[in-house]
Amino acid sequence: MPRVLITGMSGAGKSTLLAELERRGHLTVDTDYGDWELPGSVWDERRMSALLAENVDVVVSGTVENQGQFYDRFEHVVLLSAPVDVLIRRITARTNNPYGHTGDQQTEVRRYVRDVEPLLRRGATTELDGRLPVAALADAVEELE
Repeated sequence: MPRVLITGMSGAGKSTLLAELERRGHLTVDTDYGDWELPGSVWDERRMSALLAENVDVVVSGTVENQGQFYDRFEHVVLLSAPVDVLIRRITARTNNPYGHTGDQQTEVRRYVRDVEPLLRRGATTELDGRLPVAALADAVEELE
């Protein structure tokens, strides 16, 4: 599989999709964990550059301010999306990530869907519906050439 970035709002299913792709044997990096992000919600550019230079077959997941600087190093940028009510339901129910449990954070997610998701959509090469079963999403990513 070529280099793929999976991006989208909190609750869209990025981590779940990444876990399925890893289970299927693909090299994956979830940039929400492992100190990939620096203060200001940006990737560590040196570290991300090294990852992409060293791996021609990696699936990266994340949504940060400077991700667009790396788009030319991915063969595909996949926007995983879902309606805002689905996102809110998911982030309030999850137990592996505390983000989204407060009213202020949920308001922030609504604002991001309105203001940030259109920017992600413009940079994406593919958009997938995060409400689909994870196996179907993983199949769709694996079919990207």
